[in-house]
Amino acid sequence: MIQPADLPDTIAVFPLPGALLLPRSRLPLHIFEPRYLQMLEDTLKTRQRLIGMVQPCPPPHGNGEELHSIGCAGRVTQFSETEDGRYLVTLSGVSRFRITRETNGFTPYRRCDVSWTGFDRDLGRCEADETLDRTSFLDLLDRFFSARNLSTDWEALKDADDELLINSLAMLLEFDTEDKQALLEAPCLATRRETLVTLIEFALRGGSQEETLQ
Repeated sequence: MIQPADLPDTIAVFPLPGALLLPRSRLPLHIFEPRYLQMLEDTLKTRQRLIGMVQPCPPPHGNGEELHSIGCAGRVTQFSETEDGRYLVTLSGVSRFRITRETNGFTPYRRCDVSWTGFDRDLGRCEADETLDRTSFLDLLDRFFSARNLSTDWEALKDADDELLINSLAMLLEFDTEDKQALLEAPCLATRRETLVTLIEFALRGGSQEETLQ
C-alpha cells in the first residue's frame, strides 16, 4: 500500500472525458495514442507507477484543454501488449489530488504539480455508508436499468459491500462529464451515494444536466 510520504509532487495526467477513477477501485484502459504510450513507458520506470486521471473541462466552462482541478491517481497494476503495439492497462485507484499547476516540459503528454492535502481518507480503509437503505437503492437501480434496457448481476449487487456497490456504479453508469466530476469530488461515500441517487432520479424523469447540477 502506498503511504502519504510516497506520493509524488508531480504526476503524469491523462485527460479522458467520462472515465472516472475512484480510490480502491479499478479502471481498465486501452492505450494506443503515441503520447500516452510514451506516458505509460515513463510511468512504469517510476517507483509508484502513478497516472492521474482527470476530466477535461467541456465548453462552455473550458476549451477542451483546461482541466478540472481535482482528479484521482491510479497505480498501474496490470498491463499487457497487443500484437499491434497497443496496451491494455488496469489502474488501481490510490488517492484523489488537486492540481496546483501544469508543468512545462519536453514530454508529449501533460504533467502537473499536485497536492494530496484533504484526501487522507482515500489512503485508509474501505468506507461504509451507514445511512444506505439498500432495498430502496436497489429498487431505484432496477427502475433505472429497466428504463435504459440495461442488464446486470443482481445477486452480485446485493452481496457487494457499500463502497464496491456505490463506486462501481459511479464509475460504470453513463453520466455527463460534470456529473462524473461531482461524483469524484463527493467528500464521503454517503455523499457520493446521495449524488448518484439524484443523478439517477433526474435521468428517470428526463431531467437535463443543468437541472441536475443546480
